[in-house]
Amino acid sequence: MVTRAELGLIGDAELVEELSRLTTQTARMRAQMADIMAELERRRCAKNVHAGARR
Repeated sequence: MVTRAELGLIGDAELVEELSRLTTQTARMRAQMADIMAELERRRCAKNVHAGARR
């Protein structure tokens, strides 16, 4: 991770590389968040189905 103080000291290529790394990391995190949200929704729907069957 590059600190703000380091940004002025490193070259353009390194900045682009760091930006690319962070963009990739962000995309992975978003995909993981979507997977978690889908799993939570699946569980919520499954609970509703089971609750309805008990009535």
